[in-house]
Order: sequence, then C-alpha cells, then structure tokens
Amino acid sequence: MEALKENLKLRFVMTAHILWGRELDELTPHEIFVTIADTAKQLISENWIKTNRAYRDHQDKQIYYFSIEFLLGRLLNTNLINLGIRETLGSVLKELGLDIGKFYSEEPDAGLGNGGLGRLAACFIDSMAALGLPGHGCSIRYQYGLFEQKIINGNQVEIPDNWLKDGFVWEYRKPDKAIDVRFYGNAYMQLQADGSLSLVHENYMTVMAVPYDVPIVGYCNHTVNTLRLWNAEVNRDFSDYGMLTKEQLAAKNGYRDFVESITQYLYPDDSSEEGRRMRLIQEYFFVSAGVQSIVRHYKKTGMSIHNFADKIAIHINDTHPALAVAELMRILIDDEQLSWEEAWTITKQTLAYTNHTILPEALERWPVDMFRVLLPRIYMIIEEINRRLLLMVRDRYPGDEHKVHELSILQDGQVHMARLAVVGGHSVNGVARIHSDILRTTTMRDFSEFYPGRFNNKTNGITHRRWLLAANPELAKLIDDTISTKWRRRPEMLAALAEHVKEKPFLTKLAHIKLLRKKALARYVREHTGVHVDPATLFDIQVKRIHSYKRQLMNVLHIMYQYDRLKNDPHYAVLPTTYFFGGKAAPGYYIAKETVRLINAVAAKINADKDVNSFIKVVFIENFGVSIGEIVYPAADVSEQISTASKEASGTGNMKFMMNGAITLGTLDGANVEIREAVGDPHCVIFGLTAEEVLNCYANGSYSAWDEYNQNASVRRVLDRLVDGTWGDFRSLFDYLLQNNDEFFILKDFDAYRAGHREIEKRYADKQGWLISSAINIAYSGRFSSDRTISEYARDIWKVRPVLIP
Repeated sequence: MEALKENLKLRFVMTAHILWGRELDELTPHEIFVTIADTAKQLISENWIKTNRAYRDHQDKQIYYFSIEFLLGRLLNTNLINLGIRETLGSVLKELGLDIGKFYSEEPDAGLGNGGLGRLAACFIDSMAALGLPGHGCSIRYQYGLFEQKIINGNQVEIPDNWLKDGFVWEYRKPDKAIDVRFYGNAYMQLQADGSLSLVHENYMTVMAVPYDVPIVGYCNHTVNTLRLWNAEVNRDFSDYGMLTKEQLAAKNGYRDFVESITQYLYPDDSSEEGRRMRLIQEYFFVSAGVQSIVRHYKKTGMSIHNFADKIAIHINDTHPALAVAELMRILIDDEQLSWEEAWTITKQTLAYTNHTILPEALERWPVDMFRVLLPRIYMIIEEINRRLLLMVRDRYPGDEHKVHELSILQDGQVHMARLAVVGGHSVNGVARIHSDILRTTTMRDFSEFYPGRFNNKTNGITHRRWLLAANPELAKLIDDTISTKWRRRPEMLAALAEHVKEKPFLTKLAHIKLLRKKALARYVREHTGVHVDPATLFDIQVKRIHSYKRQLMNVLHIMYQYDRLKNDPHYAVLPTTYFFGGKAAPGYYIAKETVRLINAVAAKINADKDVNSFIKVVFIENFGVSIGEIVYPAADVSEQISTASKEASGTGNMKFMMNGAITLGTLDGANVEIREAVGDPHCVIFGLTAEEVLNCYANGSYSAWDEYNQNASVRRVLDRLVDGTWGDFRSLFDYLLQNNDEFFILKDFDAYRAGHREIEKRYADKQGWLISSAINIAYSGRFSSDRTISEYARDIWKVRPVLIP
C-alpha cells in the first residue's frame, strides 16, 4: 500500500509539473482535476495496451455494441474505483492539502445521451469490462448534448449543452484510423463482358469519420475496453482551395457546413423534413464507420472473412443502428466479393437486436423517397433483402397478403427499421419479461411466428459500481461490514443481507445513512433553487424523461388534489412529504413542456403557502442527469414508477432507487413486475390497471375520459382547477386529457394512485417496518445488476467468454 501511495504521489506531482509548469498551490480547480485524471490515465493506458494485446494474440471473439447514445456521466470517480486507487489517491491528495471530492464536479457530464437508452448502454459497457468480456461500444461524438435545461418563469428553456468547451479529458483522437462514409450519388449494377454484374456508385459525397476512443475500465481486473465515438470531419483534401470560382468556393463551404452538422447535435429536431434527414444521416454515418472499422481491424488479424461471424458479434441497441444489417451486407458483397447467400448467412449470424419499445411511433420508419436519394446503394440492398423475404413469406402463407403487409421491410412508402433489424439478425430480445411477452404476442407477433425461437428476454440491469459504490459509499461500507466485500464482484450476493434485515444495529445504521443522503439532496436543492426542504419528511421522487405515458401529469394532479383537500377540508391530513420531479421534455413535445410548466406552477404556489408547506412541498430539479442522479437516487424514500402498464419497456431508474433502499410505488409495468416478484407485496406498493386491461381498453374502445370526469368527483375537482385560475391557465392539459380521451389512463388510475399513496403513508408511519422493507429492497437488488444481464447476453446471444488480462 505504501509503495502504491508513493508511486501515485510521484505520478501526480510530476504530471502537474509537466502539464502546467507551476506549483500545485498555483493550479486552478479545473487544472487539478485534469491532473488527477491524467494520473489515472497513465494506469489505464498501461492496462489498455495489455488488454488489446491479449485480444489480438488470442484472437478472442469481440462484441461491438452499437448505440446512438452512451450516457456515461462523469468518469473520474468510477475510474478511480475500478482501478482500485480511489482511497489511496485521496489520501495522497490529502497529504498535499487537497480534497479529492471537491474536484469531481469539475468534470462535465458527457453529452452523449438523453435518458434510459443511453444510460443502459453505459451500464452495459461498464459490465462488459468488469466481467472481462471483450466488448466495445460504438457511437457518435456529439459536439452538443441534447440541451441544458433551464427553468425560467416556470417554463423549460433549452440552451446548448456545450459539454466539450474544455475538451474531454478521457478521449484519444485516432486520425490514422479514419473511415470514409458515402452519401448520395447514383448506384446501379452494370453488366460486365463475362455476363456478371458489378456495382457502380458514382457522384457520391464522402464524409470522413474520425474515431475518438474512450477507455472503459473494468473493476479491479486489468481489463480496459474501448468506446469508439465517431466525429464527422471534412475529407483529407479539403484544405486545398487552389484557384476556385465563387460558385466552387460556395459549394466547398456548403460541404464543410454539411459535414460539421452531422455530429453537432444529439437528436436533431425531427419536426421538419431536414431534421429527419439529419437523423438518418447520423445513423448511417456512425453505423457505416463502425462496421467498416470492425471489418478492417478483423482483416488485419489475418483471419478469413468467411469466419467473420465466429469472431465478431455486433449488437444493435434499439432501431437507430439497424442499418448495420445492410452496411455489413454491402461490405461483404461489394468489397469482399462474397456471394449474396454467404454474405447473408454471415450477417444474420453476426447481428442481434434489442427492442426497447412497443410504442408504434418509436419504431423508426423512413420515407423511401428520402432514403433512396440519401443512401442509394443501401436502399438497393434493402430492396433485395425484402424481395427475398417476401418470397419466403408468400411461400409460407400463400394468398395471405395481410401477412406480406405486416412482415415487409418496405411498406407503404417507408423503410421499417425494426423489421430490418429483426430479419437481419439471429436474436431479438426485449428488456423485461412483460415487455418481451408483449413483443411476441402483440407488437411483433407476426415476426415471432415467422421466426420461432428468435425472440427472447434479457431484463435490463444497472451497474452497482456507479449507483451504489460511487453514489452511496456509506451504504456500500455498511454492506461490506455486514456481509463482506464479495458482493462488489458478485452483486447477486447482496441477497445475504436478507438475513440481517431485522437486526436493530443494522437498521439503525441504515436509517442514519438514508438521513445523510436526504440531507445531501436537501442541501443541493437549497443551493440550486433556494427552496428549503426538511429531510425528516418523506422524500417521494419521480425523475425520468417527461412523457405522457410516464405520467408525471398524474403525479402532479394528485399533489393538486392534496392541496385542495388541505385548504378546504379541516379533517384531511397527510404525512409531511416533499415531492421531487426531474427530467427533460423534448423541445417539440408541447404537452410534456406544459406538464413541466404545471409542476413548477404547483411548486411555486404550494411552497409559498404557509398553510400547507409544512405538510407538502414540491421541487423540480433542473437539468436532471447522471451526476445529479447520484445525489437523488440514494435520498429517495419512495420511487415513483407509475407509467401506464404495457408502455414502459423496462425502466432502470426503478432499479437505481431499489438498490439504494427506496420502496417502489408503481404499476405492473416493465421491470416493476420483476421487482415485485423479488421483494414481495409487503415491500412495494402496486396499483392501477394491468397491461392486459390496458390493451383490452385499446382494443375494444370502451374507455371514456368524459365518463371519468362526470362520474368521479375527485377527478372532476382536480381537472377543473386546471382551468379556473387556481394554478394559472392550463386549458392545454385539460383538453389533452378529455378531448384526446386520456390516452394513457391517468384519470382511470387516479383513485387507485391515491390509494397507493395512502398505503405508502401507512407503511412509512411504521418506522421499523419501513426500514425492513428498505433493507429487503437493497438485498434483492443484486438480480438487477447489469453484470447479470450482460452475462446472459454473453451466454445466450453473443457466445463469448471472459478473457483474463495478466
């Protein structure tokens, strides 16, 4: 330990002198952060080189996880944990008069994702490295994140998230590994003298994709995998202007602007055709660059292209990377000169697809007219894939053109990306058992019948290294002291805590830690909003992307109901509660932004009302993201997981709350179903319609929001408050719920939700029982570790095993 300490001290001081040429006491906080990171990078780089050498020498099968988002969060703290040097380096800095904890906030959250999809991808690559699996990520290096959310006069205002303004300390630019990606032009097959056909693709536009590699550090195992982020840059001869006419100069500048726009923003606004086109451009850009890079690297090993699927697994995370199907086919046929049949066999054996939604509007489709112009060769390949598919469909179902319609990749003038992903791979998985069942029986029933055995379930998970070890070190230490440290490598061993949940010393310490975390959140809220909240109140928290199906609107309507009762009914009482909301609404999603406005209007009125603010307070946490989440999740008493049953694929926030001892208040949706199975009904509160009941309501059209309004006095009272001036003018939400027939059953579930809150209050009043429930949730959260999920992917889909790095 002393030798490591001296080594780290020497590295840190030398690094500071080399980087800045000044004494430590002259450095700014950001410069100290960079010095700490660069000290860690020295150890990371040594292991990175060893890892890549081992993969190369052993020719192990490699996994490439393609996702348009990787919501990494800050990496310094978790990298130090995974290197096993956080405490030692912290001690070194303390001797130098520095507090390591003060420098974590100097690192910006990487603007590479938005919500659950990107955070899941980040957890997955963390688990791959922790398990010693040769798995890498592939995505886009966005110059700006989704947006930075500001709440101004109660409204969400979006400003650019310029997260790269000071650079990204963990990335390594690799210009020597750049890839050319082609757009536009004319593509056709030309007859050769020998009677064969060869491809002609002419007049195309080339964009250079330059990789920026980010090391992904395994937990105390010397493994360092790679997240490769692609940046769009002008091609190599761009700087040669020569003698250009005015028109040529304008064209060249237009080309530069086009190229630079490709990786400028995460999720361009798709409310316009130009925005939709840019999304498609982004998707093909990183898919083409990634797949070309994989094939190039594979060929350098000397292995035969015919054995590609034995050594490479490509995973498509949601539909955004689905063009990997056609791109791999293009490379195998056009560049490697394989036959269609062999190329198709290799492609299907290489690719697998994870579906994340049953919402039809979220299953990507692109207009054929746009697609064919932008990606002419890729469109030709998809046409041929579809032609061969439909021959099989008509052979299997003669005369059934409805089946043809439901299974065709090209249908109704659109390219269906989910269908392409299903057809072009060997595995399709959902991300929670209920979600996978709905996929098989409803959303993709025809494909499940056509490809028996292809569909399976892999329930999502989260990395306990970030969401427990890093976010809640006091709780991690309590668990260590209670059941040993073995759970850190094998999170399923958290179940051993169940033997201790009734021990008074353990529960006393657990209560102290929860209060500590609640005080930390209260302090954050006070510093950032000026609102004072009492840590002794129940902390009820809903943090996630703002969307109607996630039903933040139902949550705030219930708070409005409580306020109305407290003001007008002297016999009505509630348990003192602080309600927290956090999440971003998409810039073009009007109802979501109106929901944000309502939450803030309710917060402003309630928090200023001395008659009620000792019973309820409301806080909207601005610009919620990973780093804020590390403060929020450990502080929760109640985890609001209230999406309309059948709509949430899985959810992972529910798991983060559970792992930190919150009790779930939720519907039987997504992974809530499996959380309930894990902990039992005494340790969660479930309410509302089931998925089957929701789907039946949609199918038979029997539900009437107006009936709920007219027949339920509680519903009518709270909705009327939207338009009578109590909270301002929210006719928009009133009309949305009633004129659109309450599409996500907020009014239908309202009374059940109220009853759920009453049950929460009853249980929380029993302090001993509540602490036992909290401990039970922690104990059985290990099954929701992403280590378990990734082990299942590796065993069942990718067929890969861990590689020991010396």
